[in-house]
Amino acid sequence: MQSQHLEYNISVLSYIIGGVGILATGPLNADETRSAIQKIRSKTDKPFGIGATLLMPGASENARVAIEEQVPIINISLGKGDWIAKEVHQYGGKVLATVTNHIHAESAIESGADALMLTGHEAAAHGGDVTSMVLIPSISKRFPDIPLVAAGGFGDGRGLAAALSLGADACAMGSRFATTKESPLAQQMKDIISNPDNTESDTLYGKNFDGIPARVLKSASSSSAMKCPAPLPLVVYRAFNAAMKMNIPLYKVLPGLITQWEKMYIIAQFGAATEQIMKATVEGNYEEGVQFIGQSQGLINDIPTVDDLVKRIISEAMDASLHTSVALSAKD
Repeated sequence: MQSQHLEYNISVLSYIIGGVGILATGPLNADETRSAIQKIRSKTDKPFGIGATLLMPGASENARVAIEEQVPIINISLGKGDWIAKEVHQYGGKVLATVTNHIHAESAIESGADALMLTGHEAAAHGGDVTSMVLIPSISKRFPDIPLVAAGGFGDGRGLAAALSLGADACAMGSRFATTKESPLAQQMKDIISNPDNTESDTLYGKNFDGIPARVLKSASSSSAMKCPAPLPLVVYRAFNAAMKMNIPLYKVLPGLITQWEKMYIIAQFGAATEQIMKATVEGNYEEGVQFIGQSQGLINDIPTVDDLVKRIISEAMDASLHTSVALSAKD
């Protein structure tokens, strides 16, 4: 049975020779998001998507722009996206929901998600408590009818082959593709991430950076940010700033701080974290910025073109699946 499944993986891999790009809209306002979408359309007629981290200021506005532009795929995370799914489905688009456990998965499906991105503990940014090795087969077993995209710890063809064997239908490699020639990530950060001296251990995981457990590149700045929670006065200040950016009336913020402290704390931290993220990803300021990165950093030691990387991943995955299939067949 295992050998047959691996042979199926090999046939799938020989058929699939490509991927789908997702535009990260976190640092963009609505006008910039629209401009980026139109620029993508001027370069390709292939499907693509945009990401909307709904807890971030401006994410809902960016999602509405994507709906107006009829973007084929909207990847939502950290928020309820039923209104997005309803409008996206009206023009034939699809919703990919990022989840970290079975409770979130069930909620996303009920809200209209067409596929799930399963983010394991190894992932960059906001992964969950469960590792990809367990999360993928667990969700695959609970929800066998919905397509699954594996994320967290995947950075080469062997990872793709493993994800398919665990029950996923596709694989996301955010850290790996962020470190390609075409990626808009600052060149200094690409050079640091792809340094062969770096390992899978050169990351930090905790919730003190932006209020939600997240994985970042180890540095003096990120180590300092992860040491301890922000003091109460600073959180209150950040909450008011975040509210202003999200057009929330200030008179609603104080009651929220009293009755929904945990939620307001996360929003406040999330908004404050954006500046440090931008310093790293846009300015290439490793000393003062903070870079989201997965443990797959330990698999990254070059900066290829996207085309070369995709071809390499497919070749490696086919070799890995064939090797395992032969090994299992020899034991029959």
